[in-house]
Amino acid sequence: MALNDKMIAELSFRARFLREETAFSWIQISRSARNDRAVGLVFLACVLMFAPISLHAQTIRIAAASDLQFVLPELAAQYEKQSGMKLTLTFGSSGNLFAQIQNGAPFDLFLSADTSYPHKLIEASQGDADSYDLYALGFLVIWLPVGSPVDLKVQGYRALLDARIRKIAIANPEFAPYGRAAVSALRNAGIYEQVKTKLVFGENVSQAAQFVQSGGADAAIISRSLALSPPMKSGNRYELEAMQFTPLEQAAVILKSSANKAAAKDFMEFLRTPAASEIWKSHGYLVAPKPPAGFTR
Repeated sequence: MALNDKMIAELSFRARFLREETAFSWIQISRSARNDRAVGLVFLACVLMFAPISLHAQTIRIAAASDLQFVLPELAAQYEKQSGMKLTLTFGSSGNLFAQIQNGAPFDLFLSADTSYPHKLIEASQGDADSYDLYALGFLVIWLPVGSPVDLKVQGYRALLDARIRKIAIANPEFAPYGRAAVSALRNAGIYEQVKTKLVFGENVSQAAQFVQSGGADAAIISRSLALSPPMKSGNRYELEAMQFTPLEQAAVILKSSANKAAAKDFMEFLRTPAASEIWKSHGYLVAPKPPAGFTR
């Protein structure tokens, strides 16, 4: 039986709809048409034509700690180029992103600045325990802007005691792992009680850096990745290893609610490739040793 004009028009409309939506949907064919050889061939052609479009348009939605705002776009661009996937990135303090996820925010993957928030999601049956991974080690630095009268190289962390440093910006330790790490470093150095009245809190580590850039603070304790970023690399930084600082173990977990688990897992595997490792290092991170299967902490 030959295709009539009405059937051809209907199939053309459906094909155009599929292309515009870039998503595969089943063509509804009447019971009598299923036995029609010609219609079946057209249907098969549509399947072969549009299935790749659906894969190409797949998007991985990532919630990422704010210290990643310079390294992650570079990693994402490299991954998109080689995979054809699309990534959408949302940055914030790990604690605030954790709260959003608990309230149903539609993310596929969570890149935290610590291990505790991914672990809590796993305990709440919102994170996939098998996907848990330590993706990087992050580092803290003291950062002073160009033109600061305080000599950070000479004074080291004791520069924070200088009377000319009136405000020290850190991320809010209630929500941000880098803020908690800053407080811990100050305590380990034995100067927390002396400087605690100088502390001003940003919502996240990125905002703490902005406080110094805008003149709202005289110094900041921030991630090394931000200190190496284009807006800040001309400033002066002091590495906090001398303050008995332990690098932050930064962990990721795929959310159980994700409809793109396979794609999210593929991106996580990309983060450990040699090419990605070089990008991590250029932004001041180290790639963390891969934990044993099923390991969370």
